[in-house]
Amino acid sequence: MIKSYKVVITGQVQGVGFRPHVYVLAKKLGLNGTVSNNEEGVIIYLTGQEKRIRAFIRQLIEHPPKVSRINTHFAREIALQDHEDFQIILSRKGSRLNLQLTPDFAICPDCANEIRDPDNRRYYYPFTTCVNCGPRWAITNTFPFERDHTSIVEFAMCGDCQREYTDPLDRRFHSQTNSCAKCGINMQLTDNKGSIQPYTQTDIFEKIADLLKDGAIIALKNTSGYLLCCDATNKAVVQKLRDKKNRPNKPFAILYPNFELLNSELSLSKKQIETLSSTERPILIIPKGNYRGNLALDTLAPNLNQLGIMMPYTGILQLLAENIPMPIVATSGNFHGSPIISDNEECFSTLKNVTDYFVNHNLHILNPQDDSVVKFSSKFEQQVIFRRSRGYAPNYFGNEHSGNKKILAMGGHLKSTIGFLPNDYVYLSQYLGNLDHYDVYNRFTQTAERFMEIFEQKPDNILVDAHPEYQSTQYGVELSKTLGTNLVHIQHHKAHFASVLGEHELFDSDKTILGVIWDGTGYGDDGNIWGGEFFSYQNGVMDRIGHLEYFDWLAGDKMSREPRLSLLSLADDTMQEMLNQKFTKQERKVYESIRKTNKLKTSSVGRLFDAVASLLGICDYNTYEGEAAILLENWVGQYDLKACRSYASLSDSDKIPTKKLLHNLYADYKDGAKRERIISNFLYTLASLVFEMADKHNSRVLAFSGGVFQNTTLIDMLIELAGNSYKLYFNRNLSPNDENISFGQINYHLYCREE
Repeated sequence: MIKSYKVVITGQVQGVGFRPHVYVLAKKLGLNGTVSNNEEGVIIYLTGQEKRIRAFIRQLIEHPPKVSRINTHFAREIALQDHEDFQIILSRKGSRLNLQLTPDFAICPDCANEIRDPDNRRYYYPFTTCVNCGPRWAITNTFPFERDHTSIVEFAMCGDCQREYTDPLDRRFHSQTNSCAKCGINMQLTDNKGSIQPYTQTDIFEKIADLLKDGAIIALKNTSGYLLCCDATNKAVVQKLRDKKNRPNKPFAILYPNFELLNSELSLSKKQIETLSSTERPILIIPKGNYRGNLALDTLAPNLNQLGIMMPYTGILQLLAENIPMPIVATSGNFHGSPIISDNEECFSTLKNVTDYFVNHNLHILNPQDDSVVKFSSKFEQQVIFRRSRGYAPNYFGNEHSGNKKILAMGGHLKSTIGFLPNDYVYLSQYLGNLDHYDVYNRFTQTAERFMEIFEQKPDNILVDAHPEYQSTQYGVELSKTLGTNLVHIQHHKAHFASVLGEHELFDSDKTILGVIWDGTGYGDDGNIWGGEFFSYQNGVMDRIGHLEYFDWLAGDKMSREPRLSLLSLADDTMQEMLNQKFTKQERKVYESIRKTNKLKTSSVGRLFDAVASLLGICDYNTYEGEAAILLENWVGQYDLKACRSYASLSDSDKIPTKKLLHNLYADYKDGAKRERIISNFLYTLASLVFEMADKHNSRVLAFSGGVFQNTTLIDMLIELAGNSYKLYFNRNLSPNDENISFGQINYHLYCREE
């Protein structure tokens, strides 16, 4: 019997070749109808034999396009429609946007092969894409995802590209980013005086490679922003880039040209290879292990036993890789602390004294993004996202919401992101950075405005951190006044806890959940600086049930920059000789005076890590955020849990005895214990205290968040100690650091209540 059906598909279904895929499948099954994008997803009308329609739906759901993600689907019979054939029709925008957006996708194998093939018409065309790959969010102006809604609309397709675009059997059938050398984007090489270098599109990559081999620093415009590149095996040029970029110690990302070279120099697990080959293709942090290559290791990652590795993920990087025999530095094109640059003129004016050459192109990047960063723990391969940006943003794949509350969440301060709930989905911006920097703050405010423009929605509620001095809080306060919107303050660590509860959809759990929220700083409900917190969650209520014993918060934000100050705050009489080596008499006098009048206290685990790093002579001054903690973990290779011992137990008041812990650790140090053993014991102590707290409160379900849980050794210890007796939840699709605050704020506002 001939019938008609309406099918609606939601999820990541625009800009992924979904409509062409539907077209081919419908033709194959002899069905007539239409397919189009709209503001909710993909809408399909089908007319034909019912058994064929059911086969169509089954095959579509079970075998969707490669880079799509179906969130929901439904089909219902409608009045019989008369369709003579099957057509893809243009999107018709009838209401506000209510679909998941599309992140950038790494170049697919088919396109990578085409740009290598001298007989292919796209040979050496660096902006080669298809329905399975290429920039999406980076070039998006608005949605639904159509060419007219992106910056590539400036490049009208030539006859050949148009033929591909309209051919149902072609991989570029309805590929919105389709272009070629005849009609597409142009590249240009200039020196740092602005002089254009006379090279063809084919020759330009060979020239760039030669310049890199000769020790040049090059600002290369990729499809998500500029990268600063140099030869990663040349110690002198890497140090030169460090000096010019004002980045003394923070590790540089390294781009390997191919897996053959990478596998010959580093040992990789199956999961690491899969991640480096994925459509997200992030920077992956990999232990050096038995490194077998020629990298300038000490200059690329000073004092670290790990490297940040990435593989080519655009045609630009792929063609560069074809011409270089060595790995290169590929770090964000900016000064340390500033946002990644994407504008040609801004890059030239900002970086002309940093770089020797510029590689520009004329595609306008609307949403600049840093590269994402991921790491796996050594023992259990637990994934930890360190930075969530290109390839992941701005989607969040989780449960749908009712769309009744329209929420804009302003997030944190140091690792800022913006969260928006304008409909049934949560959208999370790419990592934006430290709001102390004027340029980052500007991009932060522009991103908030951009979300409201794209979704044509103003929030009913604006959520801000409880810290009154955060720039994100102050902007949220002003925006709420401008829009006449309800303003809600949410405590920092409760937002962290809510982020991991939200990721795992645990708000309806009938069990009491222990939240372990450890980070560097967060404004507490009692006016102190929290950072080592235990919460319980049940029936929509979070209660703080324990924390690190308070110690003095000294010299404001300076404390987070100088680990020696954390040691000074926690030191007892046995450590005075060490303190005299780290502070002058005048400094001691000043800080003792501050302590006498200081009323501000902290429970920060981040500062405890700093104190241990300073005590062990590892780091007294941070040159980048979290340096002391990273260096501390760096000392631990393989650990033996059975050989570890604890330095402290919980007090009767559910507090971690911070000073006692440090005293016992120092006694071990004075007795000549090796740093590796002491640090393993320290991490074991923290992990053991978690389970002491869990047992004390009869909790077998534990949720962890906060920047401390970027320490993958601590995560492995927790998993190993838990065994089958406890269920552990970590942030998995979001970073545990403050990038998740905006998401946590939304979830706390939706599902929690204050009592």
